[in-house]
Amino acid sequence: MALSDTLSDQTTTQNLVADCVKLIDEQVAGKGGISGLALKAAYGVVKGIEPSYISGAIRRLLPEALAALDPMWNEGIQSGDPVQHLIQNRDRTADTLLSVTDHKIEKAKNSVVRASYGKLRTSVKGDVEAAVPGLAQILGTHVQS
Repeated sequence: MALSDTLSDQTTTQNLVADCVKLIDEQVAGKGGISGLALKAAYGVVKGIEPSYISGAIRRLLPEALAALDPMWNEGIQSGDPVQHLIQNRDRTADTLLSVTDHKIEKAKNSVVRASYGKLRTSVKGDVEAAVPGLAQILGTHVQS
């Protein structure tokens, strides 16, 4: 099953979004130091725009993100374990995901969101790479169930 096919089921989509929100919340909460404070502040600003902003953003990003990850997922299927393939190629996985968000943020109408993203973009790749194992597990749970 292709990653992008999971979105055809509304319940799976809702669960996937909820799990991704939880992963992001955990990743942000676990950040320390000055860069962690900046990330937490920016995340708080974005969450303050509207309580459902993060889940809505994930829902909007999922179709493109899953379509972008489909080739890597298929490579993983060929090698026997798509979850481990994404994890072992976390640098490439992060670049793929960030290319989707970069494209989306260019079109964002909310200047606060664009500015917050712009301030953090250069340092965020490491954070995305750190989240790849959790994301891969989430995808494996929802795609392979």
